[in-house]
Amino acid sequence: MDLRQLRYLIALAREKHFTRAADACSVTQPTLSARLRQLENDLGVPIVLRGHRYHGLTPEGEKVLAWARRIVDDCDRMFEDLAIQTDEPAGRLALGVIPSALPMAAELTRAFRAQRPQIRIVLTSRSLAQIDQELDAFEIDAAITYLDPGTQRNRWCRHLYDEEYALYVRVDHALAGRDTVRWEEAARETLAALTPDMRNRRIVDDAFQEAGCGPEPVVESNSVIALATLVRSGAAVCVLPRQFVAGFGQDDTIRAVPLIDPVVRHSIGLVALNQEPRPPLVDALFHAVPQLAGLWEREARPTGS
Repeated sequence: MDLRQLRYLIALAREKHFTRAADACSVTQPTLSARLRQLENDLGVPIVLRGHRYHGLTPEGEKVLAWARRIVDDCDRMFEDLAIQTDEPAGRLALGVIPSALPMAAELTRAFRAQRPQIRIVLTSRSLAQIDQELDAFEIDAAITYLDPGTQRNRWCRHLYDEEYALYVRVDHALAGRDTVRWEEAARETLAALTPDMRNRRIVDDAFQEAGCGPEPVVESNSVIALATLVRSGAAVCVLPRQFVAGFGQDDTIRAVPLIDPVVRHSIGLVALNQEPRPPLVDALFHAVPQLAGLWEREARPTGS
């Protein structure tokens, strides 16, 4: 048994297709299949349910997959730990981020790369459920996500900021000059929103329900950039965290008006698997957080304050 066989198994479980898994591993499909058969022979258990196509893993295969992920992750961390001691440390850090926190993630990665300029960062937008799944599968190293009780099991967590909400409108909208807007008032507008699988969308729906209303968005998207485009065009308004003001930069066509009645707050934090020793790149990422403490507070202020 060797690490390549374990990597092939991880790729197959991820891609759910022999040819795609082989492509991801830069080998031929017969080579990948043969090495997995060899792994089965080495371990003495069936791993893959075979047919004309991929049908999943056997119960034994699922156990082997869990071990493979841990073994490969530990091996990768060992190489990172050794490389980080060199004059020019290199490596890769995978960071999953809920869509509403992407602007703040950009600032965190900037601060991290100021300390570790040789590190390559892979930043992906993910739902809360995807983040939880990918952390457990060692597919991402850390995440910026909601610090709900369910997200904190077997996790290192560091609070970043409290997410509050605003109604995003064009600067010439009738509500743009207001200091605050009630959720009930926002419900009467032409709304665009994130898709229902997003935790942010469920928070917004709950707030509308608490205010005694339940508007139906005219557009749903899993991209906050798409929502921003709709607001800029005047086609719709949307509810997003006030911190997302950072994502619009110096855009003077959009106004973010704080929402009240109710005032909704949710804790956002940096999370990673609770591993000992802590992976060096994850440790460096957590140490970059205190440098941004002032930024979180500044970006939490409403536009025009």
